[in-house]
Amino acid sequence: MKLKNFVEELRWRGMIHDVTPGTEEQLLKEMTSGYVGIDPTADSLHIGHLVGVMMLRHLQLAGHRPIALLGGATGMIGDPSGKSAERNLLTEETLRANEACLKKQLAKFLDFDSDADNKAILVNNYDWMKKFSFLEFIREIGKHITVNYMMSKESVKKRISPDNKSGMSFTEFSYQLVQGYDFLHLYQHENCKLQMGGADQWGNITTGTELIRRKLGHENNAFALTCPLITKADGGKFGKTESGNIWLDPEKTSPYEFYQFWLNVSDEDAAKYIKIFTLLDKNTIEKLVAEHNEMPHMRLLQKTLAKEITITVHSEEAYNAAVEASQILFGKGTTESLKKLNEKTFLDVFKGVPQSEVAKEELDQIGILDFLSAKAKAFKSNGEARRMLKDNAVSINKQKIKEDYQISEDDLLNGKYILVQKGKKNYFIVKVH
Repeated sequence: MKLKNFVEELRWRGMIHDVTPGTEEQLLKEMTSGYVGIDPTADSLHIGHLVGVMMLRHLQLAGHRPIALLGGATGMIGDPSGKSAERNLLTEETLRANEACLKKQLAKFLDFDSDADNKAILVNNYDWMKKFSFLEFIREIGKHITVNYMMSKESVKKRISPDNKSGMSFTEFSYQLVQGYDFLHLYQHENCKLQMGGADQWGNITTGTELIRRKLGHENNAFALTCPLITKADGGKFGKTESGNIWLDPEKTSPYEFYQFWLNVSDEDAAKYIKIFTLLDKNTIEKLVAEHNEMPHMRLLQKTLAKEITITVHSEEAYNAAVEASQILFGKGTTESLKKLNEKTFLDVFKGVPQSEVAKEELDQIGILDFLSAKAKAFKSNGEARRMLKDNAVSINKQKIKEDYQISEDDLLNGKYILVQKGKKNYFIVKVH
């Protein structure tokens, strides 16, 4: 496989913050293994992980070998970079379960299974760190890196400053040594010469390059490359919403909610994210940006970004369902499309819509006017409900109804919900129990 210029590819995409001298030359000279560390403290990746995953994806597409390193050992410690407190520590059983889930998600981005020389591998640093005794580690590794060198790192300086009352435990102080050893181990056992990560990881990554030189000799070159931390144009934290992280697991974040996240980013962010989170080439993206700028109201950048990334993470089928679900809210949906929604997506689509409850046994006995006003609370009075029904402005589950309509169990969506619509934009959910 002919090598492509990986560094140049990341450069035009705005994905390079720092890179050590000689990195580009190394990657043009020969197939090189490079790794990104991934925190395995949950059983799903979230979109904050996607920058590192996309770096690995571009590395593989450029003809190099990606290594996804799960920080099982480091996940048991906690990384001081950018954190104000220590993490909860995990059991090995939990780590292994998380590892299996993360590999499935990574396989949507990376080729683990082909016969190619540069097929991806997944490793867990717990597998080699668990064999180390403390005495062995400080003798073999600790003696090569001075405390002065470790104290000079920004991530450490912030945590031990007089302003930080919580300070920093020895456990977290030792984190950069453990991460540095990961690089040394992969350099020796997998011929891995490159580590990549976010800009906040520069200190930890360069500790690894330094450890390799000091332990193995200065002729052993290892390289580092970091990506800028992804931000939002308004200064808010990328990937965080009111409900928390945007996960890749459809059980945690429905494909509809995932699609909506990307669809609703600002124009400025969409122009940046489409370079980082899709594989679209430079010409295609430049044309899209030009078209978007001519007709910003069409939100072409957001729609393309949301489509590309939803298909990659979920599937084309999930993307189409998310688009259909979006149309339900804006008046184009049908009763059939509403019935297709699972409960999570239904509640995501109608998040914030007023909800009321009614007992199942009441359904057959209650008249439509009482149902709409007293139960659904869609109208202040039966008289107002009657007028709107006459004007053909009331729908049950997206179907227009008249005053002679009788509510029954046949109307239940997912066995428990009825959707009432007043006019074009006012929705009410009745939960039947």
